Amino acid sequence: MIGIIDYGMGNLRSVENALNRLGLESRISDDPAALAECGKLILPGVGSFPACMRSLEERGLRQPLIDLVQGGKPMLGICLGMQMLFERSEEDGGAQGLGLLKGRVVGMQGIDLPVPEIGWNELVFTEVPEAGRISSLLSGHPYAYYVHSYYAAEMDPANLVAWSEYGGIHVPGIVCGPHLLGTQFHPEKSGADGLAILKHFGEEFA
Repeated sequence: MIGIIDYGMGNLRSVENALNRLGLESRISDDPAALAECGKLILPGVGSFPACMRSLEERGLRQPLIDLVQGGKPMLGICLGMQMLFERSEEDGGAQGLGLLKGRVVGMQGIDLPVPEIGWNELVFTEVPEAGRISSLLSGHPYAYYVHSYYAAEMDPANLVAWSEYGGIHVPGIVCGPHLLGTQFHPEKSGADGLAILKHFGEEFA
């Protein structure tokens, strides 16, 4: 069972529908006890970083999620959900994240391309072990669907699985850590390759 974390914001139904297509059982919940019973968790995200972190706090989810991951429960962060895995974001005056990965989230500034980035971008894989596991499941030149104005920076290179270039910025597209996987793009909207990443998380990732 995969628990989809409901904190009042996020693409809950599209993630649920994608998991259904893959035959992966899931439940949407904002109850820490119910989420603790799930084998894995997905943290979706749409909107403002500070607003999402505030909602997690108000629903009593922030610390339980940290404790569950540190206790060994795998979690996937999607889009803003990935950004919230990091220590801090500068968005809308700044806010603390979950602090499960080293790094901060910064705005896409000083580039000649539209911001937010909306559309398909190629994934370039690194040499970390998780990169080899995921890239072996995908097409020869995988593309993913992004919608974002901020990206993770100052992160540990050991946590970087794949990146995409946008306006000269190397945007972290997939990140990992102990019991953590994150995608800046929306795997549920990224065709067969995106579904393959979701399937990998649901069936193999630990």
